[in-house]
Amino acid sequence: MIVACLDLEGVLIPEIWINFAERTGIEELKRTTRDEPDYDVLMKRRLEILAEEGLGLADIEAVIGQLEPLPGAPAFVDWLRERFQVLILSDTFYQFAKPLMAQLGFPTLFCHDLEIAADGRVSDYRIRLADQKRAAVKALHALNFQVIAAGDSYNDTAMLSEADAGILFRPPPNVIEEFPQFPVTTDYADLQKAFSDAAARLE
Repeated sequence: MIVACLDLEGVLIPEIWINFAERTGIEELKRTTRDEPDYDVLMKRRLEILAEEGLGLADIEAVIGQLEPLPGAPAFVDWLRERFQVLILSDTFYQFAKPLMAQLGFPTLFCHDLEIAADGRVSDYRIRLADQKRAAVKALHALNFQVIAAGDSYNDTAMLSEADAGILFRPPPNVIEEFPQFPVTTDYADLQKAFSDAAARLE
C-alpha cells in the first residue's frame, strides 16, 4: 500500500503569509520556507512583525476567508484518493488551514498549532513534532507503507528524501539547484504522471 504525502501551501493552496503580506503591505511577511530553511527563525520574525503592527488572528483569518485552493487542486486530491491513501504534512497551523481544507474535502492533515491570547494576538506557536514531515514518513515505513511525497520548499526536502520517491512541485530555482535529485513538476498533469511513474517503480 502506498501513501501519498503532500505539502499544503504552494502545492494545494496559495501561500497564506504571502497573501497576508500583500493585503497588509508588509513586504517582509512574503518570506516563506521557499526562502528561509530555518522554520524557527522564520516564525519568530513573523510573530515579531505581527506584534509590532498590532495584527492578530482575526486579521489573518479575514485574508484566509477569501482564499481558494489552487486551480486544479481539488480534482488532483480526488485523483490521488482513488489510487493512494492521502496525508497532508504541513508546517502551517490548524487555525489557518481549516477553511481551505473544507474546500479540499477534508483530507487528513498533520500540522502545528498557534497560541492565541485573550485579545486575539498570536502569542506563540507550538510545533507538533520537530522535523515532523520526515518523522511521519519514517513512521509510515515502520507501519509497512511505501511513500511517495511531493512538496515545493526547503522544509519539504527531508520528507522527500525519506520517502520512497520524492517529487518537487513548482519549486523556486534555489531549491531546484540545491536538490537536483528530485524530479520537478510544474502542473497537476505532470504531478499525476510523476506519481503514476513512481508507483509503477514501487510495484
